[in-house]
Amino acid sequence: MAFVHACSVADLNEETAISVEVGDEDVAIVRSEGEVFAIRDECSHASIPLSEGDVGHCEVECYLHGSRFDLRTGDALGLPATEPVPVYAVRVTDGEVYVDLDSRPGAPAVVAGEAATTH
Repeated sequence: MAFVHACSVADLNEETAISVEVGDEDVAIVRSEGEVFAIRDECSHASIPLSEGDVGHCEVECYLHGSRFDLRTGDALGLPATEPVPVYAVRVTDGEVYVDLDSRPGAPAVVAGEAATTH
């Protein structure tokens, strides 16, 4: 799969997440600390949408049991989750967010200048 349009940067508020469907995958697109991330929209502990959780400091917290995940790596940062959640490469071009489900990011896409970036 190549980069697929997910949403507009204008759809994202700082420290929030939205749920989008990319291909046949539910993905949470998250804006935190001026960067855009894409993470599977499902907690690895209880299959709850992460897009409904709290966001801050490049982390998302599942609202049901409080498991936290690093938006850069998908690693579980707090119990009860112990398994990571997949994260995806993001590209921001001309105010639009694109996600590639087949590649993993090295770093998030920076929104500040909205230059074309691939991570």
